Amino acid sequence: MILLKKELRTLVTGVASGIGRSVASSLRDRGDIVFGVDYQSGDGWLKADLSMAAERERVMQTALEELGAIDVLVNVAGIYRPTPFGESTLKDWQSVWDVNLEAPIDLMSQAFSSMRAQNFGRVVNITSVHAKLSRQDALAYDVGKAGLEAATRSFALAGAEFGILANSVAPGFVRTQMSINESGIDETDTEEFRLQYIESGRLPLRRASQPEEIAEVVSFLSGRSNTYITGQTITIDGGLTATF
Repeated sequence: MILLKKELRTLVTGVASGIGRSVASSLRDRGDIVFGVDYQSGDGWLKADLSMAAERERVMQTALEELGAIDVLVNVAGIYRPTPFGESTLKDWQSVWDVNLEAPIDLMSQAFSSMRAQNFGRVVNITSVHAKLSRQDALAYDVGKAGLEAATRSFALAGAEFGILANSVAPGFVRTQMSINESGIDETDTEEFRLQYIESGRLPLRRASQPEEIAEVVSFLSGRSNTYITGQTITIDGGLTATF
């Protein structure tokens, strides 16, 4: 059965800035009723700490009360902390996994019954090229993103018979707050980035992406036009992972 209601009822996390903000804007523009969540305070979304299970339950309960049901879930919220081997602990890793892995899995699990009841659902999880490419100082981030892609595939299998499609979107370099380094400079504007990725040809399109470019793909995957793509990871990286 295809959902006939005009507006999709959509929950998006990480809406205060960057990819999440662009996704929420894009989905509103197509007519979705968007319920936004972010760790930062602001008008137009619910403030919540997604690292805490009780907070995630509050988010889902509030979203269901306001929307009536969840048709679309887009998990964008994420954090990055350096966690090199030998210099980080399980506590350090877990603090990253709480937000980047456990939170989206928990929200998917909570949204499942609502989607199943309607025989319709769309889930998009924002992962990263870090799911396939590793950095020495990014242990927890790499593992979390790889784990989320695996969880997305599992969810896609569980939801298939109920008209629920789930996919991951894995960006490469994106000009967002997460790309701003400790000196307050966007890493994609540095000389190191220019030499390592632009001049070397490792990044064939020779630029970082904009959040809006990621949002366009999310919009398709999370909408009614997507009727057959599920359990996949769509990489948007300007050709970064096509080179070696």
